[in-house]
Amino acid sequence: MGKPTITFSKLVDRLQQHYGPPAPPPSTEPLELIIWENIAYLASDKRRAEAFAILKRTIGTRPEEILEAQHSALAAIGRAGILPDVSAEKLLTIAKIAYEEFDSDLHSALKKPLPQAKKALKKFPSIGDPGAEKILLFTRSYPLMALESNGLRVLCRVGFADEQKDYSATYRSIQDAIRGQLPRDYDALIRAHQLLRHHGQELCKRSKPRCAECPLSNGCDHNRTS
Repeated sequence: MGKPTITFSKLVDRLQQHYGPPAPPPSTEPLELIIWENIAYLASDKRRAEAFAILKRTIGTRPEEILEAQHSALAAIGRAGILPDVSAEKLLTIAKIAYEEFDSDLHSALKKPLPQAKKALKKFPSIGDPGAEKILLFTRSYPLMALESNGLRVLCRVGFADEQKDYSATYRSIQDAIRGQLPRDYDALIRAHQLLRHHGQELCKRSKPRCAECPLSNGCDHNRTS
């Protein structure tokens, strides 16, 4: 791996020049963000958004509302992805944890010191360190540069770190590499997260990346070696 030929801030600016301003997060409520991650397994963003809108309209996103819902109604919403029954069970588990352990309100948990706030979020299904950091960013609880797999892949390919077999090791390497270049305000961090994710989905795909269309191709290790 060579050193990146572009700074983090210029990379993000270049992505915005290519794509325009990014979409906002799906919610700023911690419980809704957890629900978003679990509502439809392996669904596209569009289908996930449709499922989330149906849940809010027909059942609600409060723990009490989900716990009172019929399993079949939750599974029907989960059909936006695969394994709808599993999605229904996850929604019920989320609601139960939120109701029993957090009195239906996660905001106070996110005001605790960072390790404790992350530990609270990781009690929920499908939420590991990256997911917890994303929720803390989107709720404006901690100014973290949360990354998911698409954004991580982009930063690896332009040379910030090598992609390793262990995902957590890759995540830590990238975080270490960009830490000194990060903005500290929430708007800039959210913009970077959303643009990196979109670029990984749109052009910098895991297989068959569309390098000829990429606004970062001149400084990309992957493009030079592929």
